[in-house]
Amino acid sequence: MDNSPTALFDSYEADFQAFIDTIRQKLDGDAEDSGEARKASLRRAEMELDEADEMVSQMEIEIQGIPQSIRPQYQTRLRTAKADLSRYKKQYKDVQAQVARSSLLSSSSNHAAFTSDEPYGAASDRTRLLAGTAVLEDGTKRLQDSHRIALETENQGADILMNLRQQREQIVNSRDTLQNANNSIERASGTLKGMIRRMYQQRVVTGAIIVVLVLLIGIILYEKLS
Repeated sequence: MDNSPTALFDSYEADFQAFIDTIRQKLDGDAEDSGEARKASLRRAEMELDEADEMVSQMEIEIQGIPQSIRPQYQTRLRTAKADLSRYKKQYKDVQAQVARSSLLSSSSNHAAFTSDEPYGAASDRTRLLAGTAVLEDGTKRLQDSHRIALETENQGADILMNLRQQREQIVNSRDTLQNANNSIERASGTLKGMIRRMYQQRVVTGAIIVVLVLLIGIILYEKLS
């Protein structure tokens, strides 16, 4: 598993490019299609635009963790991705408007040709209703996906906060341990200094006693000899 600081950015960028390629195919390659097939293709392109937009958002998040020394080149790639996304969003709106105009003209033509002998002549209305239902279902699915992503992000945030709290507790415990060790060292140092001071005092006392004894012995010997 690649743990480099740019790995996630590269992954999101690759996913974004894959979405852009399929969007380009749907907007450019299906121009000859018409009717419901074309509308279904546009609906899929709209969902993929949403996914591509999500990839750009993830790239914006990941770029914050890239080292400053190499961040400018990734910022350039991010700007290029945003420009591509804006361009295809505009193209999608243009194609959608063209399809809507074509559908409206087709609906008007079919309505003019409708007669009372055709009980299902309002098929265009039924088609629009079905298309509207499909759009609602797609919207519901996108909302569910967005909710799922929000929950996953919230869970990840909670995990990060928990890890940070644990790390903070470890740092506090380590600091307390070091403080206790420092206090123990200071106490031991004070004890050693006291022992050394008493040792020197005992040496002085012992030396004084020896000098007094020598003097006494000398005096005694002097008295006896004299």
